[in-house]
Amino acid sequence: MKMNGSQILIECLKEQGVDTVFGYPGGAILNVYDELYRHQHEIRHILTSHEQGAAHAADGYARATGGVGVCFATSGPGATNLVTGIATANMDSVPLVAITCNVGISLLGKDSFQEIDIAGISIPITKYNCIVKDVNVLADTIRKAFRIAREGRPGPVLIDLTKNVTSDVAEYEPARPEVFVPQNEYIRNHDLEAAAELINRAKKPVIFAGGGAVISNCSEELKKLAHHLNAPVCDSLMGKGAFDGNDPLYLGMLGMHGTKAANLTVSHCDLLIAVGCRFSDRVIGNPGSFAKKARIVQIDIDPAEINKNIKVDVSVSGDCNEVLKRLNPLISPKNHEEWVKESMELARLYPLRYDEGRLTGPFIMEEIYRLTEGNAKIVTEVGQHQMWAAQYYRYKEPRQLFTSGGLGTMGYGLGASIGVKTALPDKIVVNIAGDGCFRMNMNELATASRYNIGIIEVVFNNSVLGMVHQWQELFYGGRYSQTILKDKVDYCAVAKALGCGAIRVTSREEFAPAFEKALAFGGPVLIECVIDENDNVFPMVPAGHSISDAFDQTDLEVKKQEA
Repeated sequence: MKMNGSQILIECLKEQGVDTVFGYPGGAILNVYDELYRHQHEIRHILTSHEQGAAHAADGYARATGGVGVCFATSGPGATNLVTGIATANMDSVPLVAITCNVGISLLGKDSFQEIDIAGISIPITKYNCIVKDVNVLADTIRKAFRIAREGRPGPVLIDLTKNVTSDVAEYEPARPEVFVPQNEYIRNHDLEAAAELINRAKKPVIFAGGGAVISNCSEELKKLAHHLNAPVCDSLMGKGAFDGNDPLYLGMLGMHGTKAANLTVSHCDLLIAVGCRFSDRVIGNPGSFAKKARIVQIDIDPAEINKNIKVDVSVSGDCNEVLKRLNPLISPKNHEEWVKESMELARLYPLRYDEGRLTGPFIMEEIYRLTEGNAKIVTEVGQHQMWAAQYYRYKEPRQLFTSGGLGTMGYGLGASIGVKTALPDKIVVNIAGDGCFRMNMNELATASRYNIGIIEVVFNNSVLGMVHQWQELFYGGRYSQTILKDKVDYCAVAKALGCGAIRVTSREEFAPAFEKALAFGGPVLIECVIDENDNVFPMVPAGHSISDAFDQTDLEVKKQEA
């Protein structure tokens, strides 16, 4: 049947099962929005306050559902405003399809109004991108975009349509979407056997779960491996929930702000089994001293990640869930009781600590855990609050923490929480923000109120850019260059002006009633929590140091006394 390009695009989205799109209209994409109007009962459109918010919302939607998130933007600044969101999705392997429209083909290359080469700009931050100039290839290109976004290591794809393509007519033939099958062609039996041999010989094994363990849905197989081996487990920020944070074998997060128990255990182990992680610099610290006593087995779907940051002894390339399904039967039951006792003794000796006499970020996270019975979907911005959310909320299952791990995008959380709540309307969705991050995306509260999206926005207001302020305190002689935010901004007034509920909390006793009120509110609510500007995140590993050099507030106080 004959259809114009806008009709073909919408039909292809429906083919792929898309029921929600986040975006912002403009001149070049008007034809698409006109067609979307005719299908508003089939595809819901969430109008965000800014295109970056649309990209983050689509990202949150994808992470929450395990499917592909979709966002729309017009040409020029509309398209470039998506770039940070696309880069965020790229670093964290999130399947995203961004649809932009450009000037007509006759105006390309002439510095026309709102013309930009968004395909060229986004090459380094997408799995695939292209500009479509011929309506006859549009349907196949859209289908290809969804396939590439999902296959192998997931990631973002950008398709840019010239405006004439949105109105030109071509023959459209409906097609069923390709059945998604995890990538397993690289799994080789001799790699599995080599991995099993190392694991069966190990005396002090540790399992390290990364973001790929969450993406591949391998939690059950990971649990089988851990309990079959009786081995301690740690995770990365992106791996939260892949292994139950309440399990007796769980040691906590590894790396710069990981627990001392996890960092020291990995430093002393004789085998590290890395499942779906890329050994980022924030995890490994000094690569020359990372897990020096250990042989390393790396399981990852992306062959490019093998031996990229850390040299490993054995690798298995493939979907983590499928790899573990094949590997687990090759593992002999073990009882590393003394090794587990040793690692858990470290957890007893070096627990996470904070001042229990006043309102702090850790206390707030523990209260949110208690009040939600550990069942909330936690979204974060980036900074100290992000680390407290990782340390003090115990994630029981995958896709429970949503955060910008790789790119560290301030301004990610509010847009992403809108996407998560849109995808999972019956879940409690809490965005944890610092006052610095909140300033970057507070306009998206207007989006939440417009659609009555019942997120709870918890702002840790310490009047500083907390994490940078912490570094300035510890490593820059207390020279707080441009990190002090003390001014006349009233966050509760802002929230109310944007149509949301707002509560200010200044003490421990006030938080639980405020949160319970937010839970019952029935719409978006901001809770501003006024905390001390000098509260820091510990433990901490100085940049370039071994993870075994992690220190906390107690260590600093001892060092001061010795000096």
